Amino acid sequence: MRRLGALFAGGLVALSCGSTPSSPSSSTAIVIGPAGLSASEVRIKAWSQVTFTNNDTRPHSIVSDPIDLHSDCPPVNQVGLLNPGESRNTGTLNLSTVCRFHDHLNQSDQALKGRIVVQ
Repeated sequence: MRRLGALFAGGLVALSCGSTPSSPSSSTAIVIGPAGLSASEVRIKAWSQVTFTNNDTRPHSIVSDPIDLHSDCPPVNQVGLLNPGESRNTGTLNLSTVCRFHDHLNQSDQALKGRIVVQ
């Protein structure tokens, strides 16, 4: 019984631990919500894609930096316009690089800018 109590207590501690929304993630998904991105940085292996999901009530348009050129990481541009509830993948990111992106509809909002580190 004592062992079961220790396991239960350890489980509660584990459940209470979490990461902050702006910390790097090894996930291949980014969720857009009212407060911004679920992670401002994700790390993926080359030849992978990242899924963007819009859980906000307004549309977002995810494109590669720099603003107005969108030329640093063309596969990111495949996400494009996401209406509320929509999801879309980037193209395949096949080179080791850092892909910076932004919401073109909200260019000055820092909470809607991020980067994908391709390893």
